[in-house]
Amino acid sequence: MTASQTRIFPKNQFKQDLGRRQQIGLFSTLASPLLAELLAGCGYDWLLIDTEHSPNELPGVVEHLRALAMHGTAPIVRPAWSDMVLVKRLLDAGAQSLLFPYVQSAEEAERAVSYTRFPPHGVRGVSGSSRAAQFGLIPDYFSQVAAELCVIVQIETGEALEQLERIATVPGVDAVFIGPADLAASLGHLGDNQHPTVQRAIDDAFRRLKAIGKPSGYLTANEAEAKRRLADGVDFVGVGTDTSVITRAATALARDMRG
Repeated sequence: MTASQTRIFPKNQFKQDLGRRQQIGLFSTLASPLLAELLAGCGYDWLLIDTEHSPNELPGVVEHLRALAMHGTAPIVRPAWSDMVLVKRLLDAGAQSLLFPYVQSAEEAERAVSYTRFPPHGVRGVSGSSRAAQFGLIPDYFSQVAAELCVIVQIETGEALEQLERIATVPGVDAVFIGPADLAASLGHLGDNQHPTVQRAIDDAFRRLKAIGKPSGYLTANEAEAKRRLADGVDFVGVGTDTSVITRAATALARDMRG
């Protein structure tokens, strides 16, 4: 292979910055790579490409990854579930940072990590000609890939909060994300993320994560809460979704035009 044919292994800037500086981002839920490209140029550190609650399928994920790469915005991909096959396909497509939904225990976190590692350290299926390996043009892909992968586990229930430290300290877990919507439902306050009981539980979770030195993440479309979470030192904060940004701006404009 000539020098012109070889490629440099892409670095995971999100992982490099995790725990070193705070990063703000948005969730991309509308299955539009063009919209993701627009948002990537607006000054955010990362965008999350959601496949759990959004109609983003694998070809669309690839187009999102290409769009974000143009602007140097870090992509995070959320699989629809912590599933070995789903994870393998996303990793082969080029995803480097994954947010695993609904992790309930240390054992589930261990399985999530194993889906991202090749044998003997995990169970990821082997392909050296995937898009992630730049179609076979990256030398020593298998020896370099693990260092650039970022595993984030999402805590979404009261039961998971009871296991927080055990989950967070599983080897290979790089960060813990607190999911407020499902957590609110689990605590008996469906649709009310701002309920005092929910907010106390979230505050306590972030204090516990900080005490063990584990980077943390969060999503809220409430601007006041987003600022408070950043002031509290949460490492990466989603400050909205593409839907929340568009609906707020569009309804405000319509209201203003109608006087």
